[in-house]
Amino acid sequence: MAVTSREIPPVRQVYTFGRLLRGFMLILAIVALTMLISIIAESGRVFLDDWRYGRPRTTHLSGYAGLPAERSGQPSRFIALNLDRQVIIIVIPGGDVKQLQTWQGPYLFGLHEDLTPVVLSLRDEDRDGLADLLVTIHQEQLVYLNRDGTFRLPTPEEWYRLAQERSK
Repeated sequence: MAVTSREIPPVRQVYTFGRLLRGFMLILAIVALTMLISIIAESGRVFLDDWRYGRPRTTHLSGYAGLPAERSGQPSRFIALNLDRQVIIIVIPGGDVKQLQTWQGPYLFGLHEDLTPVVLSLRDEDRDGLADLLVTIHQEQLVYLNRDGTFRLPTPEEWYRLAQERSK
């Protein structure tokens, strides 16, 4: 006797409580694993920043910026501190501590911003032949222009000119 397709009942998927529970547990395990990896990655980043920048976050830079005190042949020293979310910049022109300059930088808002490193670099942004101080925080840059033997933030007109030069 031959079996025809009319005699075979269609197969229906039966979702039992056990299958639903296993699916739910799999989703929970994936979410927990994702959270664990995220926590480990963040802890690793904080550990590396502790190793690189210390606590409080401190960076320093030595370089020639064209300051008058550098005529002695000594480079200027630049130090940036993140002291409880307040950025402080210290400049020792030509290594002469008698000419020490300090500026209060921006205040950082947000959770764990006291652990944010502040990175310094020197580059001639306004193309006047003198190195300007760039302060990088969270991939945003503040430019301190080198004027009259010190550094200062640009005026609105200077910002406009710098923006025009960068867009070219």
